[in-house]
Amino acid sequence: MGRLGRLAEGTPVALELLSPGSCWRLDAPLDLFSHWGGPGLATQAAPGRCLQVLQPPAGSGARLRVRLLEDGYPGWADPQRLLGHGRATAPQRPRQWAEAQIHAALPAVLAFAERARQVPNRYLWGGSLGPDFDCSGLIQAAFASAGIWIPRDAYQQERFCQPVAVAPGCYGLLRPGDLIFFGRPQRCTHVGLYVGDGRYLHSSGQQHGRDGLGIDGLDPQLQDPVSVHYRRELRGAGRVVRSHDGTTLA
Repeated sequence: MGRLGRLAEGTPVALELLSPGSCWRLDAPLDLFSHWGGPGLATQAAPGRCLQVLQPPAGSGARLRVRLLEDGYPGWADPQRLLGHGRATAPQRPRQWAEAQIHAALPAVLAFAERARQVPNRYLWGGSLGPDFDCSGLIQAAFASAGIWIPRDAYQQERFCQPVAVAPGCYGLLRPGDLIFFGRPQRCTHVGLYVGDGRYLHSSGQQHGRDGLGIDGLDPQLQDPVSVHYRRELRGAGRVVRSHDGTTLA
């Protein structure tokens, strides 16, 4: 931690203590942005999450480069928002889950997603705290609600999962709690949570017929605009059989 040495556990955040390598546990929600300047939201961190400083602010009013320790996700944060809302902690990695433990926790994961659907919400790019979520933010939050950490972005979640065969109208191998992936041939851009009977719960934007959380289906007989759009972009499915170890993913 440079010239400051190792901070005592629980030391409150101060600007002069935000040195590279220092780790902090959040006492309040924190927005992380995708760039050192501008409004683009990358993700949101809930109270209790931990972050590590990668790059201190370059000057007054500048953002801080950090990464979240539970999933290795990087972003830029306003150091002023940390003041009074973070305490020093030792570097740590998330608890590791076995496949059987993850399977046993899936009812809680599904219940979280359904409760989120019942609350008034809108689609929010970068949203991962609720009530407003983006697609992968909802999926990560649902698993995190059961203590299971998975990657943040849809394309990362696709790479992280064990593949499961799926096609429009052919979903017999899927289990509730599996993830359904959509996008272009080059890249996964959307994800939903399989809830059974060919249906999946997801957060989608206005451009595809909805602005927020809903349930749509893989059955070709469903002709609503949202189901039709995403069936055309179906890439595959995956099963969460391990938990994130906190390393940064490409």
